[in-house]
Amino acid sequence: MSGWTAWRNVPAAQRVSEEQALEHLAEDGFVVTSREVSRDGPWRIEIFGEGERPALHGAWTWEELPDRDWVAENQRSFRPFQVGPFWVHPSHVADGIPPDLLPLRIDAGLAFGTGTHATTRGCLEMLATLDPAETKNTVDVGCGSGILAIAAAKLWKRRVLGGDNDAEAVDVAIENAGLNGAASLCHFVTSNGLEAAELATPAPYDLIIANILAGPLTGLADPFAAATRSGSRVLLSGLLVEQAELIVATYARRGFAFERRIDLETGGAWWRTLLLRKD
Repeated sequence: MSGWTAWRNVPAAQRVSEEQALEHLAEDGFVVTSREVSRDGPWRIEIFGEGERPALHGAWTWEELPDRDWVAENQRSFRPFQVGPFWVHPSHVADGIPPDLLPLRIDAGLAFGTGTHATTRGCLEMLATLDPAETKNTVDVGCGSGILAIAAAKLWKRRVLGGDNDAEAVDVAIENAGLNGAASLCHFVTSNGLEAAELATPAPYDLIIANILAGPLTGLADPFAAATRSGSRVLLSGLLVEQAELIVATYARRGFAFERRIDLETGGAWWRTLLLRKD
């Protein structure tokens, strides 16, 4: 299937609002990125996809991409790296794993989450700071490739649940759990938020992980509040630094207090990972 890209430049002051307006595309499987064209100058927002083009508002420049296996190209460019106590590596680079690190074998593919993005790295770093005694009942909402649930399961050596509204992503997460020797510890299901019975029944949770987007996180504030108790935590990411204040305020109205954060950069943008604790 042939690929395409669409791009447009927007003033720096409009970047966040423009990205928020495109959040639904990321949920539909398109890749949306942005980068600063010049310091304090405009930002270029780019969309990558295959097949039918989405309807976009505004003036966009469209370009057909060469007929190549872009997943394979991405896999070849994916190199191992350390984040916290984890060693993230693709299957084709399995040698040289540091003996004191926990390996996470994740290939670039159709499900979000190889660990390279600032949001996933932030979540992995934050997981390593948590007390295992306070994470006995954990769920990863919007699990994508399953990397965060698998990391938590291997780190704490206990069962972790995960769900995604994309059945294909769930299949990838299940496969990845097997490749990482965590099939017995990770249970993934197709679910919109926590609606599936397999995820609703085990509540209240000690920890809810959600590395998605600002819009969906806002909509999940009530379900997350209902699925937690006093002392429970939510680990939230997928947020630009500029979006974090709104998320903190939204969850504060549901009884969650800010505990700590991690800010990391990807592609010229700064992303925030939040840890909130329920009163």
